[in-house]
Amino acid sequence: MRFTFPILTLCHGGAQRMLVELTNGLTARGHDVVILMPIGGDISYEVHSNILTTDHTVLRESDFPVSDIIVSNFYTTVPVSEAASQQGKGMHIRLSLCYEPLFLPENEVSFPSYHITDKLLVLSQWQQELIALSHGITGSIVPVGISTAFRNQHIRHLLQEPLNITAILRKEENGFASHREQGYLVKQLDIVKHNMPQVNINFISPPDEFYSSESLQRMHAGGKYRFFTPQNDEELCYHYNGADIFVSASAFDAGSLPGLEAMRCGAALVSVYSGGNLQYARHEENCLLSYRYENRLAQDVVRLIVDSALRVRLAEQGEADSLAWTWDNSVNSMEQAVVRFMQNIPHNESTRAPLLRRMAGYRISRGH
Repeated sequence: MRFTFPILTLCHGGAQRMLVELTNGLTARGHDVVILMPIGGDISYEVHSNILTTDHTVLRESDFPVSDIIVSNFYTTVPVSEAASQQGKGMHIRLSLCYEPLFLPENEVSFPSYHITDKLLVLSQWQQELIALSHGITGSIVPVGISTAFRNQHIRHLLQEPLNITAILRKEENGFASHREQGYLVKQLDIVKHNMPQVNINFISPPDEFYSSESLQRMHAGGKYRFFTPQNDEELCYHYNGADIFVSASAFDAGSLPGLEAMRCGAALVSVYSGGNLQYARHEENCLLSYRYENRLAQDVVRLIVDSALRVRLAEQGEADSLAWTWDNSVNSMEQAVVRFMQNIPHNESTRAPLLRRMAGYRISRGH
């Protein structure tokens, strides 16, 4: 099949990583994949698909090559993808990597963009139900995966360092970080450091974001925290492997990839419930999980610092559970969903949210 993916940027980030893994995976399976990008779009990953760069900063329907499938993602790519589809350039399928109306500006634009096509791919059951309840459309789940670059290197005992508590900290100046609850994260880790001064508090940041962020630079200059700026997966894997406890405070994520990667690398996970992470996170079984309102993040981290047996048990179970999450499985799920769309096979009724099943019954009873 021929695919066109209109993509604005492939800078470091979970959504961009998934786009790269899916397009690379489809290319490896023999599909003809074109990534359509506006001029100036960043590429921070190794891309195996064909890249078509336009000479404009905004994508136009005339930029799209003829293909079988057009896969939009970010809400601003949806209208132009539909317009290109209407011109006969391919069936339009939306891959929702996040539910934009929850945390981005212009929700008066992003919300109705979910009414443009009923052919929808989502990352998790939480996201599936959220969009189904908001828009009446049940998306097919294409789960996140973990790159084979990430593995447990069993080096923690060799580092001879104090216990390492590690989290990811992103640039806040671009306005896209509110859902990550980074202020809460830092305050909770400050509480941990106050009560357990012997531990290291580490933050991982993408290099371009770290060096261009005044707030991150101020934090680094204060000398209170260690900052790591991995250039590639090999370095990121090393820092995950140096973490005894990995912490996430994000309030809502469609897939919540970093926690899963850290589990694969042998770190014990302490996290706030974010919706999408419930696909792999099970409280007291492979992580410690809390709702944001419980304000318990620091308490859970301290609990794992003190109880080394629990920390080891959760880390071992988390690593074992993470093995099921592969990008090959993600690509396979996407292929199957695309085939269903192309063959116009209806959604399995059992996968619909309960409210949607009631709505379907209402339509039938009314003779529609």
